[in-house]
Amino acid sequence: MSAFADSSALVKLYADEPDHEAMRALEVIVVSCLARVEVPAAIWRKQRIGELGRTDASTLVADFEVDYFGTPDDASRFLVIDVTASLLDLAARLVATRGLRAYDGIQLASACATRDTDPGCDAFACTDVSLRLAAAAEGFTLVP
Repeated sequence: MSAFADSSALVKLYADEPDHEAMRALEVIVVSCLARVEVPAAIWRKQRIGELGRTDASTLVADFEVDYFGTPDDASRFLVIDVTASLLDLAARLVATRGLRAYDGIQLASACATRDTDPGCDAFACTDVSLRLAAAAEGFTLVP
């Protein structure tokens, strides 16, 4: 199964959180380039609030970066969607019509743009309630 995943869902690939099995079972994961900053930020936040030790957080961030960038021998685990002017226009419309925060609008716009080019990518993974509702309203199947 392929799905677009926002950063809250991506963290489940690295930290044992509820529903992490569903994320780890995805074969193709599409992400916004925002994940490059948001996922490490979420992992470091877990360290700051005492859910992870510093060494564990550092390891998880390194694991994410390998998945994001790939290695000389392996491609990126993710299909990364760059932010463009047209994507920002769509995000602005989604923010206005769906009541989303700015970055959530960019995440959903990235998923919509992906689905426009690959209609088979119609699943959306996230944990944020408002973003899940907006994604469902846009016709996405929610994961988990």
